[in-house]
Amino acid sequence: MSKKSDNSNTKWVIESFIITFILSLIFSYISTNGISSLNIIQALIILILVVFIGIIFDIVGVAVTVANEEEFHAKATKKIKGSKDSIKLIKNAPKVANICADVIGDICGVLSGSISALVAIKIGQELNLSFNIQFILSALVSAITVSGKAYGKRIANENSTEIVHKVGIILNKFNFRKEKSVKK
Repeated sequence: MSKKSDNSNTKWVIESFIITFILSLIFSYISTNGISSLNIIQALIILILVVFIGIIFDIVGVAVTVANEEEFHAKATKKIKGSKDSIKLIKNAPKVANICADVIGDICGVLSGSISALVAIKIGQELNLSFNIQFILSALVSAITVSGKAYGKRIANENSTEIVHKVGIILNKFNFRKEKSVKK
């Protein structure tokens, strides 16, 4: 590896650390304070949503790493929306996979753990349970997350082109720096 590549990788590691730290802090604060004021059903919905988001982003992370860039070059020549953004995703696959699967996926994992603990406390208090349901709920959330990600990896491998293209289309819709034609 060259010195420039080492510096770029070190810079990315530091950036991902900072991004993860800040996002984890924000989401943990919001979820802890927000969940405590919700009823059990609302808290369970948030918990399921967090687990689902973690699985979806893991799928995107895997899809980007296995997608074939050439397919998107063909789509880009036909000016199919999202193709250029899909190419950018694939060209930056290590960073995209890191953000999706590691940063967002791991944050969702940590959040689902803390949310499940809060939900378990709520259930225990509301149903006046004499045993700690937290262990059962935490194990259930972990099992759903791991099996969901395992199933998601298969989906990502078999449908990488479609997944990356859908993400490319979404990114294209949020791309406010559209190239404007310059009239001469």
